[in-house]
Amino acid sequence: MVGMVSGEKPWFKLWPKNVPTTLKYPEVTLPQVLEKSANDYPDRPAIIFEDIALTYEKLNENVNRFASALQDLGVKKGDRVAVYLLNCPQFIIATYGAQKAGAVVVPCSAAYKEMELEHQLNDSGARVLVAHENLLPIASKAVKKTAVEHLIVTSRQDYQYLEHVDKAPKTEAGDYIPLLKLLQNYEPAPTNVPIEPKEDLAFLCYTGGTTGIPKGCMLTHFNCVVDQLHEIFFYQLRRGEEVLLLFLPLFHIYGLNRCMGTYLAAASTIVLFERFNLVKILEAIQKYQVTVFTGVPTAYTAIINYPDLKNYNLQSVRIWKSAAAPLTTDIWFKFKELTGASITIGWGLTEASPGLTLTPLEIKEYKPGMIGIPEIDTEIAVFDPDEDVEVPVGVVGELRAKGPQIMKGYWNKPEETAKAFSKGWLCTGDLGYMDENGMVYFVDRLKDVIKVSGFQVWPMEVEDVLCSHPAVLEAAVVGIPDEYHGEVPKAYVVLKSNYKGKVTEDELIKYCEEKLAKYKVPKKIEFLNELPKTPSGKILRRELRLKK
Repeated sequence: MVGMVSGEKPWFKLWPKNVPTTLKYPEVTLPQVLEKSANDYPDRPAIIFEDIALTYEKLNENVNRFASALQDLGVKKGDRVAVYLLNCPQFIIATYGAQKAGAVVVPCSAAYKEMELEHQLNDSGARVLVAHENLLPIASKAVKKTAVEHLIVTSRQDYQYLEHVDKAPKTEAGDYIPLLKLLQNYEPAPTNVPIEPKEDLAFLCYTGGTTGIPKGCMLTHFNCVVDQLHEIFFYQLRRGEEVLLLFLPLFHIYGLNRCMGTYLAAASTIVLFERFNLVKILEAIQKYQVTVFTGVPTAYTAIINYPDLKNYNLQSVRIWKSAAAPLTTDIWFKFKELTGASITIGWGLTEASPGLTLTPLEIKEYKPGMIGIPEIDTEIAVFDPDEDVEVPVGVVGELRAKGPQIMKGYWNKPEETAKAFSKGWLCTGDLGYMDENGMVYFVDRLKDVIKVSGFQVWPMEVEDVLCSHPAVLEAAVVGIPDEYHGEVPKAYVVLKSNYKGKVTEDELIKYCEEKLAKYKVPKKIEFLNELPKTPSGKILRRELRLKK
């Protein structure tokens, strides 16, 4: 599997010791990867949810039971099975079971309302929907206007019986099929479905919709396995030893493949939470001796502002990760001050399964916007998006990527697919630059740049300054129309609870004037109780732009 090459890539200067720069990737399916972990570590807890463990052997057995059930329901190779679930072990069973049956999994955001879910079901052509009991009121209405033939429902309590499904209470089907009943009634012996990992899709993952109507990214089994191996080798994960704490939504590509898929491939134990709960998560780190924590900036903000943090022993964690949204300088340094640990940053996007860069664990410093070096077998270049040419070191441009983890294209959207690539490079829509050592820095989304009288303002730079003020918990900056300048920055700020009502708009504007060029300073600041975000923690700037 492992090979070594030499080259002139600038990021090789920062390459971690004992990590290969290239790999020979096995052509296997995701269910085969899980099955290997189950064969190697049958008695190891794969998932711990609400303090109840599900071993690898029983997880894989339930995957096979569900695959058998789907095949009996008529699911064939290439059919789409949509998964509309909150975080729970059943999500994993539904995902790998559908893939074992030859289907393509369509993860649906648990935050979706009826119209959004209906669109995704229709766009993907899903034949089966696996829904959570709590989401049934929405799911039952949405499927009526789609091609969905079977609605399978799981309750929150079902996880208690997954280790011994034969002991679960009998459930009767009504207008839908109970998931637990399928696991009880079918043997773990599905018909083998030939899959070509490099060609056949594992997922149709829809982009978050922060830029408009979501598009389905076609990710193959090979794309996803490659992405998993990148993290396993780059961070030298210890097979059968790691304990991952995971609260990120599994329907989002970061939680789905880079976290769930990667750590099951590494035969780790995943301590799974339905959602973020700070106290329970800190308790779980101690109780289960968590070794890897995958977070987003909002989680780290909560941690560094928790007054009782010192009462918890977090020393078992050897990797603290952040991705999915930019991390401010203030959060990184405050976390290091409080815990002694460095947060390692990753960057990617749904189209890349999702990983493109990672920060080597050896790097114990942080500069604004730093997102790591290109992953194994991955290339990053910086282009002038208007001239379509590469720019020199240190110059801001569009970050573009090449690598074996990058999608086949957008589902049923050949024109959109063509627009996403240029000269073989995936155009990420993210602005950034690379330094002389190959370290990549994120500046902002191309579409979020504010143009003030011809000058470019990066919202993240302004947000970084605002968040360095002791009263500010979170901040988001957008452009608003201005007759004279064309656009000017406006900031939306969430204050820390003990500062609410004590800090004024003028005070924060003056603070920014001391640290930023005049054209970068917000002309208006509006205080909010919270910022609108996607389930993965990204700020919904389009909602802020629409605010009156």
